[in-house]
Amino acid sequence: MIDVAVVDYGMGNLRSVAKAIEHVAPRLEVAVTSDPDVIARAARVVFPGQGAMPDCMREMDARGLRQAVLAAARGKPFLGICIGLQMLFETSEEGGVAGLGLFHGRVRRFPGEKMADAQGGRLKVPHMGWNEVRQTGAHPLWEGIAQRSRFYFVHSFFVDPAERGLAAGEAVYGVPFTCAVARENVFAVQFHPEKSHAAGLRMLANFVAWQPELRAKSAVSLSVNLC
Repeated sequence: MIDVAVVDYGMGNLRSVAKAIEHVAPRLEVAVTSDPDVIARAARVVFPGQGAMPDCMREMDARGLRQAVLAAARGKPFLGICIGLQMLFETSEEGGVAGLGLFHGRVRRFPGEKMADAQGGRLKVPHMGWNEVRQTGAHPLWEGIAQRSRFYFVHSFFVDPAERGLAAGEAVYGVPFTCAVARENVFAVQFHPEKSHAAGLRMLANFVAWQPELRAKSAVSLSVNLC
């Protein structure tokens, strides 16, 4: 069985994600795959991506990956990265495209009229580079990562959750925005942990060791059904 499946729908440098996971967990089998069956059999799934959300949604559907991704997000440790976070929401201002709808909320573009730093200087969009992340709640994937650690971002849009308690991290770029969400077996981030040096590698190490409560409940349920 594959330990970690990195979902490949043709968008982004997925090899860098796989290499970072292999670095923190050299004994695990990591597969970059566009095969829904491999994703279904994997113990845990990483859903990364770069580029425009309409293109990502189109390519994912063209490869028949929608149901495999949704099933993974509902039943095993699941890490979304960058567009892999945005695609979990209902809709995006980028092309007016619908997302997977796993979470209620929208993906919004940084508001041009508010893009200024504390000194009044103009901030460019996309937001590209290092930024502090404020952890808004305890979570196993934050274990060993100091509050206000810096992570690497590349994006023009951000998620705006409609559900209280979904946000797990916040950053500020002109405006405060949610940069991490968490629920049950899903953790997803706007930044790139694979490009974020020690803090990002620690997050990936936490992910491959994570045993979410939902997964344990599913195993108990399966045992009962088999009896």
